[in-house]
Amino acid sequence: MPIYEFYCPDCNRIFNFFSASVNTEARPLCPRCGKRRLERRMSVFATPRNLGEEGEAPLPEFDEKKMEQALERLALDAERMDGDDPREAALLMRKLTDMTGMRPGPGMEEVLRRMEAGEDPDEVEAEMGDILEEEDPFVPSKKSSGRGLKTPPKVDEKLYFL
Repeated sequence: MPIYEFYCPDCNRIFNFFSASVNTEARPLCPRCGKRRLERRMSVFATPRNLGEEGEAPLPEFDEKKMEQALERLALDAERMDGDDPREAALLMRKLTDMTGMRPGPGMEEVLRRMEAGEDPDEVEAEMGDILEEEDPFVPSKKSSGRGLKTPPKVDEKLYFL
């Protein structure tokens, strides 16, 4: 019985929904604002608790064969991708972050959101280049740039039914 995560960009919140069966198509309305259908997000289901001697997280065990197969699928998707469609490039980047467990930093999240909306990547880079240079694109920045980026989403602790 899966629990799915959904995101509301209007509320900047992540909501958890319980489903009695596997349901990959459902997109509920936001329980807070009710304005829009929510966007499905990949759940982070495991985080390391113990840090190594130098403060580094231990590497999780993973199936090398599965990782290799996932990277092969990603490479095939990249070959078939329309290089002129920013939506496809953003989707490919989302797949990469989902497969690797990386999370985009706030600047990269904004870039992906704008590309998913169909904005020209060159224009997005021209507007956000300084922000992207100041932060690690795949680790949330601890310092706020004050340039209008959304704060990381809050997580609603209530469990809703799908």
